Amino acid sequence: MTTTIRHLPLDRPDLLRPPPAYAVLRESEPVTRVTTPDGTPAWLVTSYDAAVTVLSDPRFGVAPPGGAHPGNHTLFQDGAPHTRLRRLVSAAFTPRRVEAMRPRIEALADRYVGAMAAAGPPADLVDAVAAPLSISTIGELVGIPVSEHAQLRQWADAVLTVDMAAASAGELDTAGIEQAWTALTDYAAALVAARRADRGDDLISALVGVHEDGARPGHDELLSEDELVAMVTTLVSAGYLSACNGMSVATIHLVTGGQLPVLAAHPDRLDAVVEEVLRQQSGVTGEALPRWAHQDVELAGVSVAAGDMVLARLEAANRDPARF
Repeated sequence: MTTTIRHLPLDRPDLLRPPPAYAVLRESEPVTRVTTPDGTPAWLVTSYDAAVTVLSDPRFGVAPPGGAHPGNHTLFQDGAPHTRLRRLVSAAFTPRRVEAMRPRIEALADRYVGAMAAAGPPADLVDAVAAPLSISTIGELVGIPVSEHAQLRQWADAVLTVDMAAASAGELDTAGIEQAWTALTDYAAALVAARRADRGDDLISALVGVHEDGARPGHDELLSEDELVAMVTTLVSAGYLSACNGMSVATIHLVTGGQLPVLAAHPDRLDAVVEEVLRQQSGVTGEALPRWAHQDVELAGVSVAAGDMVLARLEAANRDPARF
């Protein structure tokens, strides 16, 4: 095995496809030494089996050993705190609730696509369909009035849409990002307070119900106020941009791959196409958070020491010919 240490990011000639080095590494060094853009040493994982181990084995965590943040109120925790939050949130975030939204989401999609088609070319898919459909869906799920969707999108864009060129040049508007995040958090806190005073048929009301039902005598499992606010901000921020990017990248793949006529002729293949698009763009529109080894681990024949950072690359794992 070579001792060459590669520096991230790896060269990516095509923005919608993985770096060619992933295929080479997956074949010869599925777990290899790298340094991150800020110079931090890490392990890069490119094979399917090794990535599954990193993302599911409790010997790897989302926080370094002993580095758990006591003020963390999100799902991005390890062990019992994560399990507790996930159990409580799943009590409100049910498949039935999501499925009930299908007719409304389909109606919104028809409306936005119809308006774009009526306007004629040229068209901006993100601005005309992907972004408004994404933020409207999140707004409907969480129970945010339509009149406030534009403001919500503005905050989310400011927080999540980072200009990488500006970041590299040290010109990132960190003050603007922090201000937008504070506004979004304050708005989430106000939503939680409003739903506590007047319950509705939305996800926040259901989460508040988990909080208040858990507060009854003999029920010590409950969502705290900070956890409720963190959950709302996470749903808005993570749900909006990932769906917006997903729709946009999926459309590019379908158009450039010439698959739209096939799909139009065989609409029964839609579910399979959606699954395939999600597989291929995992890592393009979102990458797994770093993991840290919580103890010494043998991974694909490599000795990973406790405290080491490990980067499981979804783009590479989801194109592993040993699995797909």
